[in-house]
Amino acid sequence: MSGWDEGAVYYSDQAQFPESGSDAAAATPSRHTILRKFKEFIRNFEANKNVFPYRESLVNNPKSLLVHLEDLLAFDAELPSLLRSSPSDYLPLFETAAAEVLQSLRLKEQGESGEMKEPETREVQILLSSKEDPVSMRLLGAQYISKLIKISGITISASRVKAKATYVSLVCKNCQSTREVPCRPGLGGAIVPRSCDHVPQTGEEPCPIDPWIVVPDKSKYVDQQTLKMQENPEDVPTGELPRNMLLSVDRHLVQKIVPGTRLTIIGIYSIFQAANSSASQRGAVAVRQPYIRVVGIEEINEASSRGHAAFTVEEVEEFKKFASRTDAYEVICSKIAPSIFGEENVKKAVACLLFGGSRKSLPDGVKLRGDINVLLLGDPSTAKSQFLKFVEKTAPVAVYTSGKGSSAAGLTASVIRDNSTREFYLEGGAMVLADGGVVCIDEFDKMRPEDRVAIHEAMEQQTISIAKAGITTVLNSRTSVLAAANPPSGRYDDLKTAQENIDLQTTILSRFDLIFIVKDKRDYGRDKVIASHIIRVHASADRTSSNGRAPIEENWLKRYIKYCRTECHPRLSESASSRLQNEYVRFRQDMRKQANETGEASAVPITVRQLEAIIRLSEALAKMKMSHVATEADVVEAVNLFKVSTVEAAQSGINQQVTLTPEIKQAETQIKRRLGIGMRISERKLIDELARMGMNESIVRRALIVMHQRDEIEYKHERRVIVRKV
Repeated sequence: MSGWDEGAVYYSDQAQFPESGSDAAAATPSRHTILRKFKEFIRNFEANKNVFPYRESLVNNPKSLLVHLEDLLAFDAELPSLLRSSPSDYLPLFETAAAEVLQSLRLKEQGESGEMKEPETREVQILLSSKEDPVSMRLLGAQYISKLIKISGITISASRVKAKATYVSLVCKNCQSTREVPCRPGLGGAIVPRSCDHVPQTGEEPCPIDPWIVVPDKSKYVDQQTLKMQENPEDVPTGELPRNMLLSVDRHLVQKIVPGTRLTIIGIYSIFQAANSSASQRGAVAVRQPYIRVVGIEEINEASSRGHAAFTVEEVEEFKKFASRTDAYEVICSKIAPSIFGEENVKKAVACLLFGGSRKSLPDGVKLRGDINVLLLGDPSTAKSQFLKFVEKTAPVAVYTSGKGSSAAGLTASVIRDNSTREFYLEGGAMVLADGGVVCIDEFDKMRPEDRVAIHEAMEQQTISIAKAGITTVLNSRTSVLAAANPPSGRYDDLKTAQENIDLQTTILSRFDLIFIVKDKRDYGRDKVIASHIIRVHASADRTSSNGRAPIEENWLKRYIKYCRTECHPRLSESASSRLQNEYVRFRQDMRKQANETGEASAVPITVRQLEAIIRLSEALAKMKMSHVATEADVVEAVNLFKVSTVEAAQSGINQQVTLTPEIKQAETQIKRRLGIGMRISERKLIDELARMGMNESIVRRALIVMHQRDEIEYKHERRVIVRKV
């Protein structure tokens, strides 16, 4: 008789209802035996010597109990297999056992006060968790029905909370006798009996068939919510659409999950008859819809299990050893998109974007973003999309979209009406699903302006506010944006101003921390090196993949980024702060000077946002070395990156002062020879004539710009005709 010392509560091994002695019953243990084993497990399972985790957690939190299947296996090898094979039979038993154990534990506490009062039995919800690998959503078939399964994915929508009856109260319309009928859990209904078992007296008319009326007020209810889960984007096979699965959660799991969260769930794969199925399917009684009744949730968010538990001690040791190397920053930059030749500065910027700065919350509730946004603007075939694809594979969470193929609702969130309940709910778009990661937007310039405006708020405030169809809410979108765009004319034109080349609004440009202008320079030596590099990449493509070295490196970088993002949150040092202040003031002065000289504002504004950008870059550089303080050296490197990207972009294009080279002077002489004072000629004709003499078209155009600045010529007829002035 185990448990004889449990505060005067005795229980014996004898079953209350002896089973009929058949061999089949002997093979599977009776429900009473299983119940006893469950109770023993909760009472007596020891994690360490004299540490009883489940008993303590029951006392501390009497509403729910989280049970690890590994612990259950260590206690009794039979119980987990029973739970896995027929969870809908044994989970209620487990919950009954937990409720009884809780009652016995509470009775002991009340016995000390002198009054022996029976406490009422409370319901305890059992939540399961296990360390096994999740199954793919595509492999769920008929063999898994009514079994325990584990799958992972992203929740894309959550319904409102509904009340689900556990017991339905019925009353007979003839004799007024009442009875309670249990309801099937999940999305199942109750089975109402056809006849009343009241025996009619003489002279009393018998109860008819189907006499029962449901009394909703007297029934018992629990909370229930349905979620929609979609498989992770990285698990979807090429060319397939992502599958989704209906989940049903109840009691204490309700309203724990918001759309856009990555989850791993344990549940019972069940089926239900869809109410809103089409008329053709209504006759098919045997066709049912699958859904999962959730019995345990593990959230995989930046904060929780994505951090500590995922890394082994050896990995952490290796990461720390790597971070202490003097050339850690260079090694990381060399691992970024190794198949792309050159573009060192872009690689450094992408590395900073992947690591990100530190997110800060101020005492007054204002949050400052830590994510770095980068814009690559430039000629076709300069490997912009290649960078985006690399980041999509390397970032811990990433979503890749193209500008023309995405709308404002697809990037932020859309309001959708549920078919069955006719209520509206939210489905998160790319910016919400990539929360805590990177959104790569290709063809950024081809987006419709009204769609581009939708991501303004997501890029600076890192939230998405929605007020549509009676839903007013704010969703988190703490993402970095890596965008690639082409100039309006397709190629970067040196003879246009920066304003004309970067055809984006100041509002969106100021939200990008780094703006790179990637030009396709024609240079004999460089072209030769690039050509040999590309040919080498194509020639040795199969050999590297057969070694299996590249995926390991890519995976290592991904893990290292994940580790640094969770563990390290650097801040600026004193000397770095003063250095940064001086640099920022100088940038502003230079820009003011340039604006005064040219008479027009710079295409890329230098505002306080750019100061914050340099702070974030410095923090990201410190994070790569896993240092908790961003030093002056980090600030210097961040300022250099900022100079070669944003500042250069602001000063790019044709300035008012064209440097006079001998070729331009020669072209000027030829133009003056061809064009007498007061004469007029079409610009195209003049350029063609000088080209026949062997002159470069761009040099002739530059010479014309210089002459126009000196007021020697003027343009007429929409700049098509040139007139030489007196």
